[in-house]
Amino acid sequence: MKDLVEVIAKALVDHPEEVVVTETDKESELLVELKVAPSDMGKVIGRQGRIAKAIRAVVKAASSKSDKKVVVEILQ
Repeated sequence: MKDLVEVIAKALVDHPEEVVVTETDKESELLVELKVAPSDMGKVIGRQGRIAKAIRAVVKAASSKSDKKVVVEILQ
């Protein structure tokens, strides 16, 4: 999931070199944290959070075969 979020985020932002994605594996969930440059936050979140919702939907669809719940967080 880390690679998927990283590819999507790098395609959206102006500064792809500043995209950092970390993955934390917990018991029943997988936490994916996304950090981008402050100037790119709006591009990753989108109007009314639409792009962030779309990223989460794609990740959810990609992880549907696994037993773990995948949570995507966008950090500042």
